[in-house]
Amino acid sequence: MVINSLKLFFILFSVSVFSQATSKELSFEEYLGFVKKFHPLVKTANLEINKAQANLMMSRGAFDPKIEVDFSKKQFKDKDYYSILNSSFKIPTWYGIELKAGFDNNEGVFLNPENTVPNQGLTSLGINIPLGQGLLINQRMADLRKAKIQLQLSQAERKLNAIEVLHEASIAYFNWKKTFDETQLYQNYLNNAQIRFKGIKSLIEQGDKPAIDSVEAKIILKNRLLSLEDANLKLTKSKLELSNFLWLENNIPLELASAIIPEENLISSVQNTLKTSDLTTDFLINSHPKISALENKIAILDVERKLKANLLLPKIDIGYSYLSEPSYIDNYKVENYKIGLNFTYPLFLRKERGNLKITKFKLQETKFALDIEKVQLTNKIASQKAEITSLLKQKSYVLDLVIDNNVMLKSEERLFSFGESSLFLINARENNLVTAQLSKIAIENRFYISNADLYKTLVNIE
Repeated sequence: MVINSLKLFFILFSVSVFSQATSKELSFEEYLGFVKKFHPLVKTANLEINKAQANLMMSRGAFDPKIEVDFSKKQFKDKDYYSILNSSFKIPTWYGIELKAGFDNNEGVFLNPENTVPNQGLTSLGINIPLGQGLLINQRMADLRKAKIQLQLSQAERKLNAIEVLHEASIAYFNWKKTFDETQLYQNYLNNAQIRFKGIKSLIEQGDKPAIDSVEAKIILKNRLLSLEDANLKLTKSKLELSNFLWLENNIPLELASAIIPEENLISSVQNTLKTSDLTTDFLINSHPKISALENKIAILDVERKLKANLLLPKIDIGYSYLSEPSYIDNYKVENYKIGLNFTYPLFLRKERGNLKITKFKLQETKFALDIEKVQLTNKIASQKAEITSLLKQKSYVLDLVIDNNVMLKSEERLFSFGESSLFLINARENNLVTAQLSKIAIENRFYISNADLYKTLVNIE
């Protein structure tokens, strides 16, 4: 409901129909929901699962029953040289065994004797069995197993690809928040400088202040104008960067309206939105998408290893078919059959042994990568948690600095009203306050980014 209302807001007001006084807050949670739902790269990440499902369907197709028909006929100078019809129905099974039923009907003056069949044709029902290679595992079995594992791998990779987009989108929002706060800060102090400049001019006209004070006040005013102009430029750039992540249905891009502002109380909601607030709960490394992806890659390589090891066996294929005329198919006669045997075995197996060694090396490399990734993830999460805890303390310290510098500025302004201070001292106090407030904004931005980094590491996008 929130996203739908926000979508309507964008559609109706993204062409600058707001007055400058009107503003609409775009919360971080709403913004992230928009990115999750509509950003093209997030949708592209979802396509990986669809591709894996299509690949699984294709692999299962290797076990589909097949109908084969081979027909050829030759007629020349009113003579039927031959007419040959060979048809079959094959059913592949899981362990390389293939069931086959066939019907042959051949005739002609010049028919090859081995193709001669009864007038009604010849039916067959048989089985082909691999006794060496291909019995326990073969290419189609391996392809299907790998396709099933690939589906799980794609789910993990989808999360990893989506989290990259969401992380970049979060950083863009935090930069927008930072530049917006800085612009508001400089705007406030520009207003103060303008009021102070007018007041000083009035006091000079009344003879209460020396004329040099107007120069001091004018310098302050120009500095504030310069700072505000630079802040506005940064704000414009950050808004354009943020707009890269705002999309609607049907891949319609959005441009951030000038009246939309970032969430004011982001500091208290960011951890709940990114699900990084509970720093005491131990994270289960084994359920992490990176670990799942590596484990699935290991499983795929292990299937490949078994297939390559199976190729070291001799290729022994035996086939048996019972033969019968269509009218006698119910009367089984053991003497009517066709049998075949095929044997192949390379003497040195150099190609097969080399392929197996390469697969084992790849498998070992991926296992090493898995062990390293587990350690790196554990340390990275611990490091980011420590950074967030430290930034919370720093935020508390800098807030005290802002309060103290504000007290000093107010005190200096009161002394100035009594004629016991100068504009130079007021400017110095104000500069210290501005510096403290900019530090507060910068630390808050670091806090937001640290939570986004932890969010990316945890890959908790649900």
